[in-house]
Amino acid sequence: MKRRVGTARNWLLRWFFLAVAVTAFVPRTLPQNGNTRVPNSSESRQAENAGAPAQADVERYTLSHERYEKAVAYAKAAYTLYFISVFYGVIALILILRLGIAAKLRDFAQQLSENRILQSIIFAPLLILLLDLLHLPLRMCWHMISLHYQQSIQGWGSWFRDWAKEELLGMGIAAVLVTILFEVIRRSPRRWWLYFWFTSIPILLFLVFIMPWYIDPLFHKFRPLQETHPQLVAAIKKLSDRAGVPIPPERMYLMDASTKTNQLNAYVNGIGASKQVVMWDTTLTKTTQDEALFIVGHELGHYVLGHIVEGFVFFSVGLLLALYLGYRALFWILDRWGKSWEVYGQADLAALAVLLLVLEVLSFASSPIENGFSRMQEHNADIYGLELIHGVIPNSERVAAHAFQVMGEIDLSDPNPSPFIRFWLYGHPPLAERLVFAYKYDPWSKGKSPKYVK
Repeated sequence: MKRRVGTARNWLLRWFFLAVAVTAFVPRTLPQNGNTRVPNSSESRQAENAGAPAQADVERYTLSHERYEKAVAYAKAAYTLYFISVFYGVIALILILRLGIAAKLRDFAQQLSENRILQSIIFAPLLILLLDLLHLPLRMCWHMISLHYQQSIQGWGSWFRDWAKEELLGMGIAAVLVTILFEVIRRSPRRWWLYFWFTSIPILLFLVFIMPWYIDPLFHKFRPLQETHPQLVAAIKKLSDRAGVPIPPERMYLMDASTKTNQLNAYVNGIGASKQVVMWDTTLTKTTQDEALFIVGHELGHYVLGHIVEGFVFFSVGLLLALYLGYRALFWILDRWGKSWEVYGQADLAALAVLLLVLEVLSFASSPIENGFSRMQEHNADIYGLELIHGVIPNSERVAAHAFQVMGEIDLSDPNPSPFIRFWLYGHPPLAERLVFAYKYDPWSKGKSPKYVK
């Protein structure tokens, strides 16, 4: 229920424009935020077998003094590193252009082949690899912070293997997209932004479709949830049937997250035949079955409420706007600095670095809009999840509130983000707000009609 920042969105962002839209489909997960008491493994298993509600009556998000200090420090480190990363990314692209590195990479590709398609296939991966190598120290810094605050337990060997997989996958996607882009630019210098947009939409859908089958397994191990948690599978099946989006047991999986992280998560991803429910093993170890069902209910809400389609439309429009602005900015920038950077027009492969620079700035500037849209969807999914489990799980509002509390304690969620940070960075409402809302949401006792689940 919390977006996995640093995985799908990060690497697709740097690879190209499709990342502007792909955030609509990245598995959504609750920002995990605190509880002063976390059930141990035996308590969780006992609760699963008995179907017991959460033990604690949680009215607000609370942390012990030690956890509070850690959560605040962890949040500040994350916010600081984010803004440093954005600034660093812009400076890196400017230096690559001013020092003529982009032009040299283009010349190298042209020396190896006279074929324009092969030149793109050579140039794009080299530029992406260079950018990611420049960002590698910041990525490593973030992993060190995650290790220090016990959010990650992934060893450096495993971490570098995952990074290498991301790079190979990213360079492959970049080669395809950049090749298509520059062929379109050469054929239609004034309308390439529109034609490339039309081309990118089916590619995006294809990536979303195959992600559960071919991309996610590159980074984590999955096995049928039925093998280890048959009771939970039956409960999820009933919940998905009630939601009107039945998911058969063979599409429910357990992800081996505990080898890399201490964080909790569950999500529904894929579209059509690839749609599936994924539970992290950390979630099932540290929450009760009822709490896990609320998390699943939230995820089902995204499908039932049409958030996937809404998100696709929203980010597709954003992608179109970004491409058009990129097209307009490209002319102005090249007219002013193109000669000194040795970039000779928008059809020049080295212009890719200019376009990435523009998109980096646009992505940062559009973050409040994107996150505001996401917060609205996440709040509605919370409402849906609460209504879906009402009458199915005893004390459902308290169970949901306790689920937030448990996740916050483990994931060190910021107890009090500033209005600016909330506005600029939060794709979910702050956890403290979500917890209080879950605890108090009770239209039934007030004689009011539920918003979604009648």
